[in-house]
Amino acid sequence: MDVSRVAADYLAHLGVERGAAPNTLAAYRRDLARYGEFLAARGKTVLGEVAEADVREFLVGLRTGDGVTRPLAASSVGRVLASVRGLHRFALLDGLVGEDVAAAVSPPAVQKSLPHVLSVGQMEDLLAATAGEEPVHLRDRALLEVLYGTGARISEAVGLAADDVDAETRSVRLFGKGSKMRVVPIGSFALEALEAYAVRARPVLAAKGRGNAVLFLNSLGRPLSRQSAWAILRRAAERARIEEEVSPHTLRHSFATHLLQGGADVRVVQELLGHASVTTTQIYTHVTIDSLRETYALAHPRAR
Repeated sequence: MDVSRVAADYLAHLGVERGAAPNTLAAYRRDLARYGEFLAARGKTVLGEVAEADVREFLVGLRTGDGVTRPLAASSVGRVLASVRGLHRFALLDGLVGEDVAAAVSPPAVQKSLPHVLSVGQMEDLLAATAGEEPVHLRDRALLEVLYGTGARISEAVGLAADDVDAETRSVRLFGKGSKMRVVPIGSFALEALEAYAVRARPVLAAKGRGNAVLFLNSLGRPLSRQSAWAILRRAAERARIEEEVSPHTLRHSFATHLLQGGADVRVVQELLGHASVTTTQIYTHVTIDSLRETYALAHPRAR
């Protein structure tokens, strides 16, 4: 079948049957469009004509650039390859091709880097920087408390509905990648901030809109966007005089690292973060090992 037709069917499969998030679908669509253009330039418009060498040369082109587009990092190439491999696997399982030519193609090695985290003191300064009684101040404090208090992704936080928070059980429902739902505990500081926002701020913001079940609203009463949430965090970091770059994922990294430093089991942290594999979570153990090593070097008489 035509490459573009198979790609369209695969994207429909991801969206309808696998429940892929809109952002995931958009990334896959871009990746497969680029792959299709590469194959078309080589005169291959039918997926059954594609060979393993084509897939490998496509990846080489991504890494080196083609004069029009810039070279991609190894991590980005790995993401594109995941889209391509998914397409070929889908075609094989659907009986559209007789062989999965992308199965043996491995992504380039990615240099692992430790996630950037804030100290507990920096987190306290960041949260304190949202102080104020204006509706937007109460909203900003509640948003950052939720991000740090639950380890939620930014998309999960801005997608919260008002009834996803259960004050009685001190828990919150988060809908992650693939619309997978998980229930995580939430602390008293975050609950207090959420209550203050829900009682004294959200009704004021909601009155400016047309009614919406989403928990976090902007100044026009509409759902708060991811971009606006980024801006809220950036302003708070500036007021807190935190010089390092701070992103929503920094709060997620800090959440996980502080839990492990406090003695939490890595598998518990895995469940809280919504990671499919514990190996994804184990990168945070390297951060805690570094802190242990530093403490050892300062405290043990034979460490120097």
